[in-house]
Amino acid sequence: MKGIGAVLIDIDGVLTVSWKALPGAVEAMERLRAAGLPLVLVTNTTSRTRAAVAGRLAREGFPVGAEDILTAPTATAAYLHAHHPGARCLLISSGEVGADLEGVELVGEPEGEREGAAGRNAPDVIVFGGAGPEFSYPTLNRAFRHLQRGAHLVAMHRNLYWRTADGFDLDTGAFLPGLERAAGVTATVTGKPSPAFFDTALAHLGVPASEALMIGDDIESDVLAAQRRGITGVLVKTGKYLLETHRAADGTPDHVLDSFAGLPGLLGY
Repeated sequence: MKGIGAVLIDIDGVLTVSWKALPGAVEAMERLRAAGLPLVLVTNTTSRTRAAVAGRLAREGFPVGAEDILTAPTATAAYLHAHHPGARCLLISSGEVGADLEGVELVGEPEGEREGAAGRNAPDVIVFGGAGPEFSYPTLNRAFRHLQRGAHLVAMHRNLYWRTADGFDLDTGAFLPGLERAAGVTATVTGKPSPAFFDTALAHLGVPASEALMIGDDIESDVLAAQRRGITGVLVKTGKYLLETHRAADGTPDHVLDSFAGLPGLLGY
């Protein structure tokens, strides 16, 4: 593993499950910090802001701050500012991430527009975050109607599911393909596995892809997507890892570890 100068780390399923630290994860993070290795935590979570994520991890003992975290909402805000400046955005997401969408105009559904015409206040962009109770039939159907009228579709990610303390829960990727097909549109994805998301992380770290390593539990969105950008990929067998998904994947991880606890040893720390 010579030549690795920085690490990108997924959070959910790698460091924590349901925001509880996985065995050995805190100690491994402390070893990386002690070695002076630059790192950034990259996450598709849409349930908490960067500050809230940092606070929750700190309470579990992880030596990280908000400045160490790149979330899908922050990447989404950057995309919207660059490609849809001044757009009216309807956010459909579970969790409060408004603070990470600074400068983005978020609009609700005016009562008079719920069933009929688009109206002059109709959203220009439909923004999907993480799935939850907010992904009801009426809400998805209204999004479908706005897309038919010409609204753009942006998704913070298209993960199919994630692991909680109670098992797997469905995520946005379980709903998005049907909506795309019905409306005849393709969502722009701003979080992992978007190449732009990894480029933002590399710019934050100040290293080229050839000197970076990405560790995650999602073989497609975390590991193989990073490898396609020239980043070394490490898959962990925690979180959402499933052997059948690993075997059916379109590629092979550069390395596979039982857990994040093994990363310092792989790097020689």
